[in-house]
Amino acid sequence: MRSQFYISVEEKEKIFCTELIRYGVPYEKARKAAQILASGQPDELLTPEEILIVKDACKIWSKQHKRYQRLQSIMQELENCKFDIKDNKNKD
Repeated sequence: MRSQFYISVEEKEKIFCTELIRYGVPYEKARKAAQILASGQPDELLTPEEILIVKDACKIWSKQHKRYQRLQSIMQELENCKFDIKDNKNKD
């Protein structure tokens, strides 16, 4: 289903840039990649340099995002384990 909301190119840039920076992409690289991504141009119209910037930024984002998800999973497991230990102590 297609969204009925209009998002300007500037807003898309801000969203992309924020997300890239959030997961460790250096500011300048994130800003450039966000501009390219927000433009919506097909790959065929991008220069090899632009493609490289986006691929590099997305690779960093993906690696750090996966790391974050793994850490979240571990934290959740530790929380569950902590509650299990408390429950076992209360039973004794």
